[in-house]
Amino acid sequence: MMIETGPTVVLSMLAAKTLVELVLATLNLKEGRRKRGAVPVAFVGVIKKDEYNKTLDYTASKQRFGILTEIFDAVILAALVLGLLPTVYELLDAFLPRGLGWSALLMVLLMLLLTIPSLPLEWWNQFRIEEKYGFNKSSQGLWISDKFKGALVAIFLSWPLVVSLFWVFDNFPNTWWVWGWGLFFGFQLVMTVLYPMCILPLFNKLTPLEDGDLRESLMGLAERTGFKAQTIQVIDGSKRSSHSNAYFTGFGKFRRIVLYDTLIEHLSPRELMAVLAHEIGHYKKGHVPQMLAVSALMSFGGFWLLNWMTQQDWLREQFGFGLFKFGDGRPEFLPALLVFALCIGLFTFWLGPIFNFWSRKNEYEADAFAREAMNDPQPLVSALRGLHAKNLSNLVPHPAYSFFHYSHPTLLEREAALAIEKSSSS
Repeated sequence: MMIETGPTVVLSMLAAKTLVELVLATLNLKEGRRKRGAVPVAFVGVIKKDEYNKTLDYTASKQRFGILTEIFDAVILAALVLGLLPTVYELLDAFLPRGLGWSALLMVLLMLLLTIPSLPLEWWNQFRIEEKYGFNKSSQGLWISDKFKGALVAIFLSWPLVVSLFWVFDNFPNTWWVWGWGLFFGFQLVMTVLYPMCILPLFNKLTPLEDGDLRESLMGLAERTGFKAQTIQVIDGSKRSSHSNAYFTGFGKFRRIVLYDTLIEHLSPRELMAVLAHEIGHYKKGHVPQMLAVSALMSFGGFWLLNWMTQQDWLREQFGFGLFKFGDGRPEFLPALLVFALCIGLFTFWLGPIFNFWSRKNEYEADAFAREAMNDPQPLVSALRGLHAKNLSNLVPHPAYSFFHYSHPTLLEREAALAIEKSSSS
């Protein structure tokens, strides 16, 4: 009875997740078909009919592809749980010597190897769907180069981290999970600073925003709102996609404002100021430390769960690792770590609506801050409309889909909230 409990639980969670995803995707597709044709009253004068229908076409294409991807990922994970995982492990284990460092490399290589089946789907999304709607700016060579560089960066960063985790497990058998959590969370904090400085330039070129009226306006806004940044940088996002974004990174003196070159191209200076004010709002409202605190709590719970899994003798047998020798140059908890890494998403999936609800609340607060900073909601409204139009964002998602998946409120919800803010301050 006990032998099949673990895989049965995982497969049940996988089936439930897949079913919910497919139902939500189907509802969203039907909502798009139902709203097709005439532009909804709220968007009359904001978007033309042909542009509105194009957003629905793009959403439908992405949604149908998402359904295919969901089913594909479910099949792969089910196969791994039912016996493929130890088979792949055995293939790598036969080629790598024993020892802490080699075991860590085995773990990293195995996780990278398991991403290979999804590469054709990623290629199709980039060079068929994104290409069809005019978003793809990447070349085949650049896409391949990105994948190779990404794999090398993953090995370079993950290997010493996993080695350290194995060492902690061997030397602190009772409290390893607490020290391991501290190690991983500390790494996360360090990477917040180092990623934009050391990793991001491997993929994108960042240049300081040229001197001029725009830079003076943005730096003036940052100074006026109490957000002191060393510099404003422009990232060449246009060499891969025409989608737009803006964000800030780092802490203290390492703080940087980053604008996509496509964002500067699409928006007016006053709209850019409103977007920047929104990003500053996240900082001023304490959303970043809140996010880090929640992340720390979640990862602490994850390490506790991983520690519990390492103490379950039945886990190796249930997931097909019973024939392998561990403790002989391979960490005792390697099977638990592999199963945990593959399956934890099935459980955190159900927390998604909670975190997205919290994220939407933060977005409303950042919007309100931007309105006050600009002393007018219109620049942000105009910027949001422009970004939705350029990015072909879905203006009419199904309420259940947006509730479950959207980390940002819909355009209509954001405009309504900004209008309320305006009337309440009048």
